Amino acid sequence: MKFQSIPLEGAFLVSLEKRCDERGVFARTYCKNEFAAHGIAVDIMQSNISTNKCAGIVRGMHFQRAPHAEVKLVRCIHGAIFDVIVDIRKNSLTYGQWYGVELSEDNGLMIVVPEGFAHGYQALSDGATAFYMVSTVYAPEAEGGLRYDDPALGIKWPLPVTEVSDKDRQWALLSVDKLNTKQGS
Repeated sequence: MKFQSIPLEGAFLVSLEKRCDERGVFARTYCKNEFAAHGIAVDIMQSNISTNKCAGIVRGMHFQRAPHAEVKLVRCIHGAIFDVIVDIRKNSLTYGQWYGVELSEDNGLMIVVPEGFAHGYQALSDGATAFYMVSTVYAPEAEGGLRYDDPALGIKWPLPVTEVSDKDRQWALLSVDKLNTKQGS
């Protein structure tokens, strides 16, 4: 695996080192020791898969509050997605900044989403499927989110947004700064 730093501190893109022969391709997608060598100490506690019926769907922007904050390792295993992370660490130099990248079954890229980041994506193809490994077990009481269309963030989704869940439409705006309180309280 090859690790590439991105503009938001602690986040990485990870590309595959493919071994090709007459049978096809082999590549390591996760190795605890290689991640630790890059300062990413993560024990995988849960994995999730998300399939999207059509291009344009947006999921996110989700995070888990401490003590259930999570690291996510996100890869697209079918089709393509535009993956977005937002730094919501109040003491960070990049607080409120976002980074987006296309993840696809063809490019094999994975994004490392550190604790203290909101995460979401847009399906770029019909049937796009995201697979992600997570460092903690989901805790509903720690769930949080940001609006995908928050003007303070200015996320530039590559396609017109065709569908967003009611729940994701209701998240707080970063500009209102309700990150440390429960939704609706």
